Amino acid sequence: MFSWAKQEQGGRNKEGEMYQTVTEGLQTLYTKKLLPLEDTYLFHDFHSPALEAADFQSKPMVLLVGQYSTGKTTFIRYLLEEDFPGMRIGPEPTTDGFIAVMYGENEGVVPGNALVVDPKKPFRKLNAFGNSFLNRFICSQMPNQVLQSISIIDTPGILSGEKQRISRGYDFSEVLRWFGERVDRIILLFDAHKLDISDEFSEAIKAFKGQDDKIRVVLNKADQVDTQQLMRVYGALMWSLGKVINTPEVVRVYLGSFWAKPLQNTENRRLFEAESQDLFRDIQSLPRNAALRKLNDLIKRARLAKVRSHDTSGILGKSWNVCLKWKSDPTNNLKNKVIIIVYMVCIHMFICCI
Repeated sequence: MFSWAKQEQGGRNKEGEMYQTVTEGLQTLYTKKLLPLEDTYLFHDFHSPALEAADFQSKPMVLLVGQYSTGKTTFIRYLLEEDFPGMRIGPEPTTDGFIAVMYGENEGVVPGNALVVDPKKPFRKLNAFGNSFLNRFICSQMPNQVLQSISIIDTPGILSGEKQRISRGYDFSEVLRWFGERVDRIILLFDAHKLDISDEFSEAIKAFKGQDDKIRVVLNKADQVDTQQLMRVYGALMWSLGKVINTPEVVRVYLGSFWAKPLQNTENRRLFEAESQDLFRDIQSLPRNAALRKLNDLIKRARLAKVRSHDTSGILGKSWNVCLKWKSDPTNNLKNKVIIIVYMVCIHMFICCI
């Protein structure tokens, strides 16, 4: 029922254009035009790593984020209609790492250290997060029709408390920010009985700042409450999200029970079925809009690189003029020259922090 068509092919060359597909054109444009600008002004060191061929050629990705036992792994199984390698489901925190569920002819699991050296996968830059993260990152490959169109990223369940945040061994929020910049859809899952947003969950949501158009919210296990309780739960969820997601628009929330078992409370069956269809149509549209999303992200990246280049050039130009003026002044002594050197060092440090 929820198996989708294969990913559509890009537009072909009929008028003698230079590129056969939009993705190929974006990749060439980035390599020849934008990448030299980023290298010149150290954009990769202070903003975002350089893009590679796999970033342009990869399938659309869906990132699932939520607290433990909210049904993230079960949601993936519901989409795929079968189990996937490395899957563990239980009431306790079972998923202790990141799992990239992707298409593969042979079913199996690829460890993180081997995954980040594969040039065909868009995960090479994750090597910067160290072995602590790579030991908790795997790729689950399987021949599935849904995975021919999209890839799905499962994340560890978010727990409350300072101890859980420190004991991960890597910067969880920075990893989420890295994925948030590259995925096509971010789905925040909530349990109808777990609406509290812990400190780590709040930091995780804030890591997606600037990616608000990608965020969707799913209120899972909604069949476990009746209609009156569901109204209160929905209102409480919107109130909690309003304190974390600072956007003038109301975030889209989908209600339902996303697993293969029958509904426990059937009085809202028609509502849950309509919400499920809306969510699956949204996910199904990702392959069709993949090229447009890549174009949008590349334009955003180009604007950031342009702003950094203008700021850096302006600051260096004014600083150089001041230093030349001081150097040409015969009244300056050794003390003033030392001040000039310190001034230039401070300007350099300020540029690096932009």
